[in-house]
Amino acid sequence: MSAARRFLSLASLALPLLLSGCFFFRRIHHLPVPAPPSTVLTATPEQLVEQLNQRWDGFKSLTATVDIQATQFKTEQGVEKEYTTFRANILMRKPGMLRVYGRVPVIGTEMFDMASDGQNFTLFIPHYEKAYEGPDTLTKRSASMLENLRPGFFYEAMVVGGISPDDYYSVTADSETVEDPSRKHLYLIPEYILNITLPHSASRQLTPVRVITFHRSDLLPYEQDLYDSEGNQETHVTYENYQAYGFGTYPQTITIKRQLEGFQLDLAIEKITENMNLNNDQFVVKVPPGTKVQHLE
Repeated sequence: MSAARRFLSLASLALPLLLSGCFFFRRIHHLPVPAPPSTVLTATPEQLVEQLNQRWDGFKSLTATVDIQATQFKTEQGVEKEYTTFRANILMRKPGMLRVYGRVPVIGTEMFDMASDGQNFTLFIPHYEKAYEGPDTLTKRSASMLENLRPGFFYEAMVVGGISPDDYYSVTADSETVEDPSRKHLYLIPEYILNITLPHSASRQLTPVRVITFHRSDLLPYEQDLYDSEGNQETHVTYENYQAYGFGTYPQTITIKRQLEGFQLDLAIEKITENMNLNNDQFVVKVPPGTKVQHLE
């Protein structure tokens, strides 16, 4: 028998032993096992959309007392600047009316007053004796964070809107593994992801409108991404720690991130009341005579 044939014969005899692991030292690593949730609810895509629309249809108005912290970040320079947390009062009324009063920290005097009729807004800053006016939706970005603060995205982030009849949608099921920093435990969070799109007029392409993530422990929205007409993500919102406020459930913490403008708003909700009677006069900012008014695009 030639040397080559003897080698092949020995290799054929050794292969089963190698595959069986007799000549390998094995090390077993115990990986952390995510704890499953105690409750996992199921819903069809139609049921998920119906529930979302019911919440939105039941919403008429809202008043809230919140603490707001603004953060400005410049990714290219690796710089992040946090501003002092301030108290604010928020009024909202369908279809798009918004009023926000901001108070100077500690002192409590008026820091700013902003109101919108759903199309255009007015922002008055007493300290600078200056006011801004412009459309609710940002059309031209500014280097100034203040000039990029528009009521349109704020309104859409505060309450997750329903789905219009023209919207296309799809639902996927997924799960996320998160760590509890205090206990260093992993938790498994099953989710439904609702993708809302519109058909592109000139092709078969679908344009993203919103993506809403629901936790299957309660089927409530915990994240929302909003996109512009070009498919760019404009706003990323997270909703945390849902609590009962008399009329139902509402998140205690809302984080609104505007990556393109480079800022983030963290809202800690202290008090909230839904569906109060709010009249038109409550959504008007009174700008004192002689105030310098700047128009924004």
